Amino acid sequence: MTDKYAVLGNPIGHSKSPMIHAEFAKQTKQDISYEAILAPLDGFSDTVKRLIAEGYKGVNVTVPFKFEAFDMANDINASAVVPEASNTLVFYEGSAAAYNTDGIGLVTDIQKNLARPLQGKRVLMIGAGGAAQGVAIEIAKANPATFVVVNRSVEKVHDMQKKLEGAKEQDIVAITASSFNGLDGQVFDVVINATSAGLTDSVLPIPDSIFTSNILAYDMMYGRETPFMLQARSAGAQVADGLGMLVEQAAEAFSIWRGIKPDTKPVIATIRAL
Repeated sequence: MTDKYAVLGNPIGHSKSPMIHAEFAKQTKQDISYEAILAPLDGFSDTVKRLIAEGYKGVNVTVPFKFEAFDMANDINASAVVPEASNTLVFYEGSAAAYNTDGIGLVTDIQKNLARPLQGKRVLMIGAGGAAQGVAIEIAKANPATFVVVNRSVEKVHDMQKKLEGAKEQDIVAITASSFNGLDGQVFDVVINATSAGLTDSVLPIPDSIFTSNILAYDMMYGRETPFMLQARSAGAQVADGLGMLVEQAAEAFSIWRGIKPDTKPVIATIRAL
């Protein structure tokens, strides 16, 4: 019998997840179906309960339901504890277990696909919202020399620091909080934009001096050239968008569900060629 999976969101028509998981299933010869489902803004929990009753094995979760997914889960994996949000649910015996694969997706894309090891490097992350919190612990676990987080509200960074300090992970690098003004004169190896500024083509208040020809500038958004990417590219930095992260986080979810890790590189190439 074909095992059923889906991605839930609102809106959801733009999602590339069905195509990505179809490629994974074909490659690994897994008998699954995967569809995009529009969940009502006030009906996420009811939609999940319906899918469980209909025999679905799990779902991916996108905006705006990641926090609700975390709240309704019966079991919480360590990956979802710091962000208090889940993008992957596993269904079993009428219950749901919550995971967050965003951080693994980001770090895998940077280290494996872009060949940029984070260990011993100076990392700057811009933003301290939900997207940033979803990846912070995996960056910290990669053992960078420094991990600086800058945000308009430094208090949000302090909240992230407390969550990481309270995590049960061992030997993770502590976050250093910074204001935008505090970036002057600082040098980094990897700069990650975890804000949604690119959606509105907003320019971030970051100095050109943080971008050099030796660094990686990574925007977690994909599908468009953001002002962040343009600023970094004009300074000679290596620039990447978040398409690889999208595929890698999906591969981690697929692995959790099916117990097999697909080869992501051909899938990234396929999606990027569209």
